[in-house]
Amino acid sequence: MSYADGGPVHLPENLAPTGASPEWNNKGDNAWQLTAATLVGMQSVPGLVILYGSMVKKKWAVNSAFMALYAFAAVLVCWVLWAHSMAFGDPLCPLVGIPWPALSQHFLLGKFKPGWMPQADYVYFQFAFAAITVILLAGSLLGRMNFYAWMMFVPLWLTFSYTVGAFSIWGGGFLDQKEGIMIIDYAGGFVIHLSSGVAGFTAAYWVGPRHSHDRKNFPPNNIIHVLGGAGFLWMGWTGFNGGSPFVVSSIASLAILNTHLCTSTSLIVWVSLDMIFYKKSSVIGAVQGMITGLVCITPGAGVVDSWAAALMGAVSGAVPWYTMMVLHRRLAFFQKVDDTLAVFHTHAVAGALGGILSGLFAKPDLLSMFCPSDSSTGLLYGIIKGQASQGLRQMLYQLAGAAFITVWNVVATSFICLFIARIVNLRMVEEELEVGDGAAHGEEAYALWGDGENMPNRLRLRIPPGIPSICRRLV
Repeated sequence: MSYADGGPVHLPENLAPTGASPEWNNKGDNAWQLTAATLVGMQSVPGLVILYGSMVKKKWAVNSAFMALYAFAAVLVCWVLWAHSMAFGDPLCPLVGIPWPALSQHFLLGKFKPGWMPQADYVYFQFAFAAITVILLAGSLLGRMNFYAWMMFVPLWLTFSYTVGAFSIWGGGFLDQKEGIMIIDYAGGFVIHLSSGVAGFTAAYWVGPRHSHDRKNFPPNNIIHVLGGAGFLWMGWTGFNGGSPFVVSSIASLAILNTHLCTSTSLIVWVSLDMIFYKKSSVIGAVQGMITGLVCITPGAGVVDSWAAALMGAVSGAVPWYTMMVLHRRLAFFQKVDDTLAVFHTHAVAGALGGILSGLFAKPDLLSMFCPSDSSTGLLYGIIKGQASQGLRQMLYQLAGAAFITVWNVVATSFICLFIARIVNLRMVEEELEVGDGAAHGEEAYALWGDGENMPNRLRLRIPPGIPSICRRLV
């Protein structure tokens, strides 16, 4: 290593290149990327494991948490065996890459081309994205899906749905144009949230509804734990959006601030609407508002100004609130499909909304800082700079991306569900639906006397009439 004039550069010993840390490895970027990926992983385990296990009725706590835990493990195995290369490898066609293992030392310890870190960082980070997408989808199916069917569904949906969306928009597919205008999806508003919401709603249609008693009465079994799981989700989003530039940069800093600003605004708007129309502030409503804010800012976190992030938070607190609390109750379409945790509203609606608003508010200089080859501009700045036609084209790209992800997930998820239904039942049998965790897994979340169990009869001494009354009183 030397200066331009040929003189040697003397680095501190801890920064000098070694066999384990080549010259191209930026230790700061590497450390942050591993931290960010772990934060994203913790959104799922333990975040969504706790959230799902406590947000459902007591009899489904184990099953709901277990669905999330299983999906996290299954996705990692599939991801390194074939799915990573399908999402980010050499193209097989404009929709997907060639299936290939991501396990060799040569590949994993080689340089990640767009950044200054090992390829293993990128595989790990994108695995955490893929895992949380499948787990979010599961929120639509809690309380009735056959666990054996779920075990089959996870690898199939990852392979034939998620990888297609990721490759098409992020991995060099037909919607990821390397020059000129391309879809603005900073960290997965379309690839992760719109796809999970649409796929979850579609799968819920094919699986069928919960037991009628559960649909009428499905209270959370532990609201305090709901808040704990939601806290992991919220704070974990620091890595979700802060890690997406794959470099420790000003864009990462802006993305983190925008994420929390949008989320806070969305939560306040949702709670305010609850108080105005229902006269009570709901903890569950606050969590839903938190989620919609996190989802909405995701496609534009690092490419919009903070004032726009706050505005996006206000919209994401109001529009999904309206679709969930008003439209859902009025439209037979929504009533027909049993979306257990309203994932369609919190992720599909909020994700599509975020993608469209990102196309409106994206700032050209931030876009070029995030992706130097990107000459895109949001519609608002296109109008301001006299490039309205380019801004309109960007909005059309955003709508095209949302339409593609929606249609592909409806079709792919439907075929997967129909295929699985020919092998095992998608829905649990009636006995399991009546009992819950005890029948499905032979385990219960709360094994305490008086908590769903019959109390044993107290031991009573039968005193013969011949014993004096004072003795009977003593006994």
